[in-house]
Amino acid sequence: MSTETVDGGTETTVTVTESAASEALQLMESEGMDTDIAGLRLFVQQGGCAGLSYGMRFDHEPEDDDAIVEQKGLRVFVDPASQNYIGGSTLQFEGGLQGAGFHVENPNVVSECGCGESFRT
Repeated sequence: MSTETVDGGTETTVTVTESAASEALQLMESEGMDTDIAGLRLFVQQGGCAGLSYGMRFDHEPEDDDAIVEQKGLRVFVDPASQNYIGGSTLQFEGGLQGAGFHVENPNVVSECGCGESFRT
């Protein structure tokens, strides 16, 4: 298990914005999760019209081979296969008239489907 933090120039798998960390921590706490151990799992799965899509869920603890990124009080768990697709990405939380939700800004994406739900690297 590897742990990365954003304090001294360490290259991270995922950067977490303040709004994303705040929203995720609030949701986890409302579910009674221990935010010192639990985290947000970010992963890539096969699917969508462009071939790949993002998945997110809360996990009570990381898996042995996860990369763990800790930023702004939030722990993000990323499995080894997903790291290849989302390295350098930024996790954001956006709100608006069309609804609010988490969004991954991924510099590795070469194309996305029209609805923005799937991508190709």
